[in-house]
Amino acid sequence: MGLTSPVPRASLSNNPNSPLSSARNRRSSGGGKYCSMSKDERTQEETSSEFVSYTVHIPPTPDHQPMSASQTSLNEDGRCSIKPDRSYISGTIFTGGFNSVTRGHVIDCSMENPKQVKLGLVCGMRGCDENAIKRVPCECGFKICRDCYLDCVKNGGRCPGCKEQYKDASDEDDDDETCSEAEDQALPLPSMADVKLDKRLSLVKSFKAQNHPSEFDHTRWLFETKGTYGYGNAVWPKDGYGAGSGANGFEHPPDFGERSRRPLTRKVGVSAAILSPYRLVIAIRLVALVFFLTWRIRHPNHEAMWLWGMSTTCELWFAFSWLLDQLPKLCPVNRVTDLNVLKERFESPNLRNPKGRSDLPGVDVFVSTADPEKEPPLVTANTILSILAVDYPVEKLACYLSDDGGALLTFEALAETASFARIWVPFCRKHGIEPRNPEAYFGQKRDPLKNKVRLDFVRERRRVKREYDEFKVRINSLPESIRRRSDAYNAHEELRAKKKQMEMGGNASDPVKVAKATWMSDGSHWPGTWSSAEPDHSRGDHAGIIQAMLAPPNSEPVYGAEADGENLIDSTDVDTRLPMLVYVSREKRPGYDHNKKAGAMNALVRTSAIMSNGPFILNLDCDHYVYNSLALREGMCFMLDRGGDRICYVQFPQRFEGIDPNDRYANHNTVFFDVSMRALDGLQGPAYVGTGCIFRRTALYGFSPPRATEHHGWFGRKKIKLFLRKSKKATKKQEDEVVLPINGDHNEEDDDADIESLLLPRRFGNSTFLVASIPVAEYQGRLLQDVQGKGNQGRPAGSLSVPREPLDAATVAEAVSVISCFYEDKTEWGKRVGWIYGSVTEDVVTGYRMHNRGWRSIYCVTKRDAFRGTAPINLTDRLHQVLRWATGSVEIFFSRNNALFATRRMKFLQRVAYFNVGMYPFTSLFLMVYCFLPAVSLFSGQFIVQSLDVTFLIFLLAITISLCMLAILEIRWSGITLHDWWRNEQFWLIGGTSAHPAAVLQGLLKVIAGVDISFTLTSKAATPEDGDDEFADLYVIKWSFLMIPPITIIMVNMIAIAVGVARTMYSQFPQWSKLLGGVFFSFWVLIHLYPFAKGLMGRRGKVPTIVFVWSGLLSIIISLLWVYISPPSGKQDYMKFHFP
Repeated sequence: MGLTSPVPRASLSNNPNSPLSSARNRRSSGGGKYCSMSKDERTQEETSSEFVSYTVHIPPTPDHQPMSASQTSLNEDGRCSIKPDRSYISGTIFTGGFNSVTRGHVIDCSMENPKQVKLGLVCGMRGCDENAIKRVPCECGFKICRDCYLDCVKNGGRCPGCKEQYKDASDEDDDDETCSEAEDQALPLPSMADVKLDKRLSLVKSFKAQNHPSEFDHTRWLFETKGTYGYGNAVWPKDGYGAGSGANGFEHPPDFGERSRRPLTRKVGVSAAILSPYRLVIAIRLVALVFFLTWRIRHPNHEAMWLWGMSTTCELWFAFSWLLDQLPKLCPVNRVTDLNVLKERFESPNLRNPKGRSDLPGVDVFVSTADPEKEPPLVTANTILSILAVDYPVEKLACYLSDDGGALLTFEALAETASFARIWVPFCRKHGIEPRNPEAYFGQKRDPLKNKVRLDFVRERRRVKREYDEFKVRINSLPESIRRRSDAYNAHEELRAKKKQMEMGGNASDPVKVAKATWMSDGSHWPGTWSSAEPDHSRGDHAGIIQAMLAPPNSEPVYGAEADGENLIDSTDVDTRLPMLVYVSREKRPGYDHNKKAGAMNALVRTSAIMSNGPFILNLDCDHYVYNSLALREGMCFMLDRGGDRICYVQFPQRFEGIDPNDRYANHNTVFFDVSMRALDGLQGPAYVGTGCIFRRTALYGFSPPRATEHHGWFGRKKIKLFLRKSKKATKKQEDEVVLPINGDHNEEDDDADIESLLLPRRFGNSTFLVASIPVAEYQGRLLQDVQGKGNQGRPAGSLSVPREPLDAATVAEAVSVISCFYEDKTEWGKRVGWIYGSVTEDVVTGYRMHNRGWRSIYCVTKRDAFRGTAPINLTDRLHQVLRWATGSVEIFFSRNNALFATRRMKFLQRVAYFNVGMYPFTSLFLMVYCFLPAVSLFSGQFIVQSLDVTFLIFLLAITISLCMLAILEIRWSGITLHDWWRNEQFWLIGGTSAHPAAVLQGLLKVIAGVDISFTLTSKAATPEDGDDEFADLYVIKWSFLMIPPITIIMVNMIAIAVGVARTMYSQFPQWSKLLGGVFFSFWVLIHLYPFAKGLMGRRGKVPTIVFVWSGLLSIIISLLWVYISPPSGKQDYMKFHFP
């Protein structure tokens, strides 16, 4: 609805926007109360305009007084024959704008019995009949000529009318012709509710009367004059604003707060009061490091050149590593979303969607599991329940569980989960439950009645809690139930086989060979993995399985019934539909490389493309559940906002539960998730970390973004914009680029789109269903047309509100075919399409490939954690987890995914961040050496410098203080705590002396010798029973070869401190400065390794015997080697040592 008035506007002044531009003849009524313009006195210029006839009666007010006798003169007939140069309007309120009616309250009256006046306005000073200046110098409106005004200014500068001081005496030099254009604005018209069109316009002027009372009722004045404030977003008349097309001739007010133009997201920069000092301290520390390293190189220790050389080399590498880690942190940002705008834009009724169905795109949720023994089915079931109850349109959501182990236990646990979801999901929707993981919800220690207002909540919560307890019992009893069932069926099969053998004349004593199968509850063989590991039924050899546990829901809401014997809760006003739930176990056969988790995820991508084809994909680990039911909507705000078509994925931070309060091994990893990832969000986006990430399906397919930027020159300062989805070939394609063909954008002169379409089967396989789903997913993932930029493709509003097609047998059969083990042969799956193969950290490589094509990613930190999961709190499990990550980084460094080979579409600092991902494990080699240097210094009596020079101490102090200041500022802008930062520093040294060196060794063996690396699945913590210690696993000691280097470093440094102190105390010439330097650095090493040493003590402080054995053996060997290399002075004849 526009604001254009149906009444044509007239121009009554020189200003084309003003209704005064055509007023040339004006007359005053005899009473002085009314002023009107007669039709016969109109000029010919006015005949083409239509006016509204009305009369305004204005009573005397303090602001409008009758004109004095000296100000007016009358003609004999009482009519005013004056044609002033311009009209002066006092106290007029204007409303209106371009292409709209203009309204105002015209206040212009005259006295009764006026006298004829001179042309123009007359000076109000007694005895003066000169023309008054047009710009009245005082707000009271007293007319005065130029000469009288100058006299008043010289005599005190007070107005003769109101006796107040003139505000600006410099106005005396203003020319009458240079008056402001604002004085000649378009006049607003009064309310047109009861008027009809007529070529007659009445205007009234009123001047200030000195004898009028001071009280004035503005409301009464508006009522008597039938005036209004006009129309706008401040005030809108109840009866409309004109002769519109609505009911009773009036239109309804428009929606001034139209949400379609409001952004869904907003970027909030870090405060300059924190960020500017942060960058300054980085620069200061960099300068200090340069001077320090220069001084170290120019001042060698000639008494111990080998010690000086090793220490200087390590320090140079540490400075380089610190620079790689610090540079990407220069531009941290924060982001916020507006869920109200999302709801009004995509879920409100409009012309294209009159029923108000959801216009949000579909989301397919992937959950992966591999071993029900290490990943308890109850944990996976709770994750599935939290997904099914998420606050997102039911018909747009689909959940897929990938069981890479093909276990019947997982299958039947999922069936039980689907059954319990019919109770749990309506309960969550009705009462707004958070979190929607039943184990986490019922295990909360806070009051469950907080913010609950429904009277039936307590009763229904008690019923659901009892049902969930029974559900847990059924899940926990499934292994025994499956075993007993299978044993019974197998025994029956043995009897049948023995009976058949006897019928065929065999010997009853001969053994009968019957396969020990795993049986389903309906009495049929389980097509997946059997417990006996028979051919075609083992973990690496079984058929593909797809089972839709919950069918796709209807498009219309389905409401439940009242509580009765069958229904635990009253769901009469609750939508009881459930999202589609599918069990998937891809086919596995010997001789095929199944590529671990990456292969399983790619199988889910193909399956979901055929069954639901959601344009966006959320992947979660089986132990990461939805903690915030609005998490999907938060992510969609970024994908559907302006510029969202360039976003490949939205990464959420990982938050963990079940970690000891002291976070001994830095399991929360807050420095990475709240510092490094926020900083990367200010560049090209955060890295993909394997879970809690919403992908754009077309980005996973390997297509390039619609627009990209190439960075040329030094540090990428020169930028070149690329538009990659135009009908004509504008830029030269790169080798690793696939441009997505756009439907309806065919050009006969350019057949690139046709060529790309022909190449799709070669890239994606021979499934026509899958290839046909690609353009559909691209279309559904587009932005709305009113949000999409000019010249770009967009979809109309309401295009996704149509119901989804139901599943049929042909669709499921096609889905089964795309999860076969040979489907990916001679395709680009794992090479450019889907999750990338070839690394144990496939997540980082997959995100890197997307950024390398020009996509960008977003880091979404919600006020309430989006997802929560578990992390290993046991020391050995934690070290093996870090070992896997570090080994993947070494693989990345020695592959084509090294950031040194990145394209120009990746920003310089983003390239530095990815380069550091592959480089950080190599820092452990220098760290290991540096941790032994203090002990070597104490054993030898030497130090890394010849003497503790003042310059060395000043540089060391500056570097240390700058590091502390950086830590404080990082804590300020990221929101982490000092405890989190210190735990991260400690585990950096623990991991750098244990897992990282082993990762470098394994990576080199794989690259050089081709030795394959295999890792065991990280065990997921089961839910502790009532009365059990939640952190019992923290004190369990599992010996690992990764513990040897840290134990050795601890023992050697402790022995070195004792040796150094004893030598200095009993020396004739003690060198306390060198002792102090060595002890300081040894103490620095030991305090960082304190959590590791504490973990070896267990719960009761007992150290395993193997620790003492290895430590003692290594310490003796190192001590003997040192004595042989550098024997004590003066006792060479007695302390010689020779190897046998």
